[in-house]
Amino acid sequence: MTAPLPPAAALRRIAFLLERAREPSYRVQAFRTAAAVVDGLDDEQLDLKIRTNTLKDLRGVGPKTAAVVVQAHKGQVPEYLATLEQAYAELVPAADDVAEFRTALRGDLHVHSDWSDGGSPIREMAEAAMALGHEYMALTDHSPRLTVANGLSPARLEKQLDVVAALNEELAPFRILTGIECDINVDGSLDQTDELLGRLDVVVASVHSDLRADSKSMTARMLSAVANPHTDILGHCTGRLVIGRRQRNGTQRPRPESDFDAAAVFEACVEHGTAVEINSRPERLDPPKRLLALAVELGCEFAIDTDAHAPGQLDWQGNGCERALECGVPVERVVNTWPAEELLDWTR
Repeated sequence: MTAPLPPAAALRRIAFLLERAREPSYRVQAFRTAAAVVDGLDDEQLDLKIRTNTLKDLRGVGPKTAAVVVQAHKGQVPEYLATLEQAYAELVPAADDVAEFRTALRGDLHVHSDWSDGGSPIREMAEAAMALGHEYMALTDHSPRLTVANGLSPARLEKQLDVVAALNEELAPFRILTGIECDINVDGSLDQTDELLGRLDVVVASVHSDLRADSKSMTARMLSAVANPHTDILGHCTGRLVIGRRQRNGTQRPRPESDFDAAAVFEACVEHGTAVEINSRPERLDPPKRLLALAVELGCEFAIDTDAHAPGQLDWQGNGCERALECGVPVERVVNTWPAEELLDWTR
């Protein structure tokens, strides 16, 4: 049986065991949602909620999740977690490994705010990252070409840099890294000025258009972007959607992988020091495991990111950690396990 865990960690462990046991997705999500809610409370707020028996007044916390929180907060192993670990004993070692891998992560390098298509202000996203124990968070709102996502013009990005600088003074020692999720144009160039890209801490380069291009064209496009000295991370490389999703501008259906020479692209990532993103969004889970295993074999470095568009989504990193473990990703090759200064030396 596991040792006592903090409430949010206990809830996440339950979610992991339920998911691996192929329990209904709504049950899994209930515990993940509650974990995200509890992560947003400090100890004093959590104490008050428990003393006044008002945990269940929080949106996303029900009777079963509240009982887990109360027992974990008392330093006990929640009864529901103990029951699951007994019923699914064969899954416990994997849960331990994922928890250990996740603990090694110091931050998230792909996060959106309401400056582009996220739903929350920068400060709210940063405070949620702090509640998860992160040391840093890269703010990577979209670049101008992605108008459907309210991409940042050079002028808006300049303004955002000033906002981040002010927030960093208030939130220290936590650090918001300046960044962008930059569109890879059809010709392989990046969708922002070289001057601005050079001022950013982290540049995630992603393909968002012409995803059904032929393999030769897509490969050339990605190779050019990976070789760009400003590119630090290759975002969600296949562009796939394994399940449909709702967006502000409508609903997107599941989408197949883009066709490209993965070996050539990953070899270029190694050559140019560009990390391959392990995107933790449930609808992406990109790259697929066969390509992730190939990237490991070829010697790539990785970034386990959430691509979060809301505070609760920052809790999705466990998805990426699980896939990283299954595919043999060495923890020391995950760049967001590194201290901020080491990471920034690498991005420079």
